[in-house]
Amino acid sequence: MNIAISSKETLKLTLLALAKEVFEIEGNSILRLAENLGDEFYNAIELLYACKGRVIVSGMGKSGLIGQKIAATLSSTGTPSYFLHPAESTHGDSGILTRDDIVIGISNSGETAELLQLLPIIKRLGIPLIAMSGKKDSTLGNRSDVVLDIAVEKEACPLGKAPTASTTATLAMGDALAVCLLRKRGFTEEDFLFFHPSGALGRGMLYTVEELMHKEDALPVVRENDTFASVLLEISQKRLGCAVVINADGKTCGVLTDGDIRRTLMNNDSVANLLAKDVMSKNPKTLNPNELAAKALRIMEDNSITSLIVNSDSGEPIGLLHIHNLLKAGVA
Repeated sequence: MNIAISSKETLKLTLLALAKEVFEIEGNSILRLAENLGDEFYNAIELLYACKGRVIVSGMGKSGLIGQKIAATLSSTGTPSYFLHPAESTHGDSGILTRDDIVIGISNSGETAELLQLLPIIKRLGIPLIAMSGKKDSTLGNRSDVVLDIAVEKEACPLGKAPTASTTATLAMGDALAVCLLRKRGFTEEDFLFFHPSGALGRGMLYTVEELMHKEDALPVVRENDTFASVLLEISQKRLGCAVVINADGKTCGVLTDGDIRRTLMNNDSVANLLAKDVMSKNPKTLNPNELAAKALRIMEDNSITSLIVNSDSGEPIGLLHIHNLLKAGVA
């Protein structure tokens, strides 16, 4: 029994060591990409950014599977993209290519036959070609406008055969392209949510501020010349932890929160003569009712507040959005 346990423990340690080695090899492969980053990567970004059509990603086998993920990531971050299977491309699927497109061809060897068969069509249409290859001096590399070097020192596979480190490097290169293009396009959180309307990622996209806010009779509103005591009464009755303060024209001029109340009571021996304008916080954060709930959440998080005033275009308060509204709707 002791021998069996010892053998099992030895195997466990061996496998854990092997797994650690895989992580180290693949991690070093990604770091190598960062060290070699330069003009070719920048040129690829410029080509992709200038593309008026779609980015067509193509690759065989494991490269193809990575290519599908790259295409999906590009599409979800503002760069329309499509995966074209190179073997199917010569049987009619190359018809999706237009002169406005750009192609990213993935081949670690740069000699993948099915992908090379697509080159005459690409060249005939005058489509820019970006290669992701471990061998710049290859058929694919030599016929490309830009070559992104994804070479690795060795695969993580102990046999040195299964694409492991090389596919990880390719995936990281694709992510780097997508993130840089996202930044260059000014792609926002709202843009991202627009392409992810389902599930947890897109819940904020399903609602506008107007759909979730408190309004009409539930809205706690006081005038700037109202007494501090009347403000306390309004806040207590509406039970939202704050009150919107309006001026003589009915426009929002401040907000009075529980925090303002505590500070007022701590700093004043008597509050009998205080008015709302004496203790309110001026220039409160406000929102348009048509804004996305996701934006409201970001503003609350950035400013460490729990409520936002919703104003009309002319500045009158028409609603109040509380963090509880976002929690209830599943946005926060």
